[in-house]
Amino acid sequence: MNIDQWIIEADISAMQQALESGSITSEQLTKVYIQRIHRLNPQLRVVLEINPDALEIAIALDEERKQQGVRGLLHGIPILLKDNIDTADKMHTSAGAIALENSIAMTDSAVAANLRAAGAILLGKANMTEWASFMSPKMWAGYSSRGGLTLNPYGPGELFVGGSSSGSAVAVATNLAAPAIGTETSGSIISPASQNSVVGLKPTVGLVSQQGIIPITFTQDTAGPMGRTVTDVAFVLGGLVEKDGQSSTANTAEIRAYEDYTPFLDISFLQQARIGIPRTYMNELDEARLHIFEAAITVLKEAGATIVDPVHLPCEQAQWNADVLRYEFKYALNAYLEKLREDVPVHSLQDVIAFNEQYGERALKYGQNTLYWSEETSGTLQEKEYLDSLKYNAEMARTKGIDYALQEHHLDALMFLGDMGSDLAARAGYPMITVPGGYADTGVVAPGGYVTKGPHGISFIGTAWSEPTLIKIAFVFEQMTKHRVMLELDEF
Repeated sequence: MNIDQWIIEADISAMQQALESGSITSEQLTKVYIQRIHRLNPQLRVVLEINPDALEIAIALDEERKQQGVRGLLHGIPILLKDNIDTADKMHTSAGAIALENSIAMTDSAVAANLRAAGAILLGKANMTEWASFMSPKMWAGYSSRGGLTLNPYGPGELFVGGSSSGSAVAVATNLAAPAIGTETSGSIISPASQNSVVGLKPTVGLVSQQGIIPITFTQDTAGPMGRTVTDVAFVLGGLVEKDGQSSTANTAEIRAYEDYTPFLDISFLQQARIGIPRTYMNELDEARLHIFEAAITVLKEAGATIVDPVHLPCEQAQWNADVLRYEFKYALNAYLEKLREDVPVHSLQDVIAFNEQYGERALKYGQNTLYWSEETSGTLQEKEYLDSLKYNAEMARTKGIDYALQEHHLDALMFLGDMGSDLAARAGYPMITVPGGYADTGVVAPGGYVTKGPHGISFIGTAWSEPTLIKIAFVFEQMTKHRVMLELDEF
């Protein structure tokens, strides 16, 4: 087997079959990925660091496979983690910030611990938008002072890469790892997955533990899987979820977690599915993106789905603000930073701001106005503005938003283009999945200054704990369309 060629589009199922047959080993897989990272990373700036123990871990897992069998679906599979996820090893966890570039976590995050227990190889840390896009409104998606600007491989320097899990998405798109882990507060998995022609799933808040993840807000933050296929994402999700109910962010009695999400890869489900189209959200689409969206609706109809179009949400005229993020960021970040090792130079948001000012030439390319804005709060979460906004988000995004539409029209999911519904899902704390939906050959300049051409995903939102339903819908759409545009090995 020519592993260098085979690995370009190999999925986890194919890898496990090859590992079981003995045609490859996890050590060989890991070596090939490391070689690809060394070759592609200088151009795309995807990976911040490689785990120096990755090969040793792979060798140990190969031996365990021979002597004891496999732990599960992820045994011996290399996975990249976003750089805001703690790993208690030789790798750093920095959220892309130079203030934390030498910070090594004292304990694994729950995400890292769960993946290790499942037999995954933590291959390295992926670049990300610094502080998960909560540093400056001027900062480009994919940029960090530690790692530079991650580029979209479908048009390096031209196409929008999406953020803040930029490195995780591009790593999957260029196969620097089969799956990767991102995190999302509002669009940070869905956006880069959509822009880089991969699958991304943002789980219900509380399904995956936030312990050990550099935070923005405990109300909206969650880690989630990214892969080239819905099947890979289903494989990884089972390795992430809190099976024992040890979640700090949800009523554990309500959590509906599964150790294995692959039974939900149901090719026949769309014949009974009802999907709503919130048409108001599509009003600003240019012709090329609207064509992708309408073509997706046609595919779903042909598969037997009932399409309710249009669906109107009472929250469409809601006056949203970012107060929940602003107030929770200082509170949550201070709680994280104060527990870091003594040799780390920052232990509060105030310390971070002062550090950045001291090293401004390197740290403040885009400024830090968002950090100033959050530091102005008390850090106690007692302000009326915060409490009012928290209540407003829940009422409008859930009761007068997603849940209203699903119940009123007896729907399984709402459908959007790319990350267009991600803010709504984020404020509700509800799950969202995006699947490659097509490629726009033309585009317009969006408000952020980027061009809208390139890959775009088709996305589905459900109510709390509806990951199984979203996986079913996304899987059928993916199998019927196969819209993912493969990147050839010799393109870089």
